[in-house]
Amino acid sequence: MRSPVVAVLLLTLLCAGAAPAAETLVPQSREQIRLSFAPVVRQVAPAVVNIYTKRVIHAAASPMFADPVFRRFFGDIPGLAQDRVQRSLGSGVLIGADGTVVTNQHVVKDADEVTVVLSDRREFEASVIGSDERTDLAVLKLSAKGETFPTLPLGDSDRVEVGDLVLAIGNPFGVGQTVTQGIVSALARTNIGGSDVRSFIQTDASINPGNSGGALVDMDGRLIGINSAIYSRDGGSNGIGFAIPAALVRSVVAGLSKSGKVVRPWLGAATQPVTADLAQALRLGRPAGALISAVRGESPAARAGLREGDVVVAVNGREVDDPDGLRFRLATLDLGGEARLTVLRDGAERTVTLRLSAPPEDPPRDPAEIAGRNPFAGATLVNLNPALADELGLDASASGVMVLEIRRGSVAQRLGLQPGDLVLRINDRPVASVAEARRLLEGTRPRWSLTINRNGQTMTQVIEG
Repeated sequence: MRSPVVAVLLLTLLCAGAAPAAETLVPQSREQIRLSFAPVVRQVAPAVVNIYTKRVIHAAASPMFADPVFRRFFGDIPGLAQDRVQRSLGSGVLIGADGTVVTNQHVVKDADEVTVVLSDRREFEASVIGSDERTDLAVLKLSAKGETFPTLPLGDSDRVEVGDLVLAIGNPFGVGQTVTQGIVSALARTNIGGSDVRSFIQTDASINPGNSGGALVDMDGRLIGINSAIYSRDGGSNGIGFAIPAALVRSVVAGLSKSGKVVRPWLGAATQPVTADLAQALRLGRPAGALISAVRGESPAARAGLREGDVVVAVNGREVDDPDGLRFRLATLDLGGEARLTVLRDGAERTVTLRLSAPPEDPPRDPAEIAGRNPFAGATLVNLNPALADELGLDASASGVMVLEIRRGSVAQRLGLQPGDLVLRINDRPVASVAEARRLLEGTRPRWSLTINRNGQTMTQVIEG
């Protein structure tokens, strides 16, 4: 019988990829079942950090003291402010020896102070280099000149398979660094949360509050995902956790580290899911893929030759199950290159080449806050172009005039207008631009008629002056 040392060595070699993927084995004996994940944990744990944030919330003792008229006459009265400190915790992963950390955006959102604690208990202040709300990722930089930090290398999340063993490492409930083990339960979960560029890895490894931003690692000791969300009825782990794949982490970190923001490739086409009825009508083998429902002129989709009715089923050989999956695949690719889209058209499969370019600022946004005696007073209108649509997580083929912001207490707010409303007509006149809207809103009228589109529904409101 092999000694325990030899047995551990054999497991370590298997975990390190000594055997080809085709030879992956389940435990074959009692001795193998008793083997430990400790070698992998020792390798990766030093690069997983705890993150503590502090945010000061300013609040008046009474709403009266926040009134601008009161403050004009009486100013700030000492002792009446009731500032409170809001603290939160999470986890992060060191991916750069210079102190670059990746975590969830919601862990550091609106934080005034960020402190990072390493596994050896050293503490460092950190600054937020950039964050991306749509993917819930943020990049931090530790304030430590001359230090060299342990790092966790990014793995290839596209090679992960359902059933693979994984470890989740983080700081649940603030108890300190904790390791849990499980398997990959599912891949490409796109219906989780409100983002349209997520395609989660699902795992049954225990993930709890505080684990957010921590590491999901494979048996090679590589980062395959950033733990981000759970399904839970009571706030605790029910064995359904989700991690952002390393493929998306890599592209978002590159964008945030370079310019502080993420610019994703623009398709320039509207898409919709393929239902069972559509699959039958389009002579598809199964209801999967992203159906092209509209193509914007002079867009990458138009130049690639995509047409209405095409169904995109793969990007660079990677399957696409729905429109969210298509957006995810494109979001992992670099601008300036090309992508091969596998398309089903008239029952036949073909390949088209898509140039990966940024969404354009055309037409210019031309933001303007509306003044005067009209229903839009206090609303900021903007021309909706592909770049803005991408920033807001809207369909990049959308266009028109949109309500971007509404000043608190304004006429527009009292009338129920909302950010995101598309302005279609004013007094039965079509609105093509911000300049056109401003012209139509000049002067005073006894009666206003507004037609807007909100979340896909068109409504008309008549306001008597």
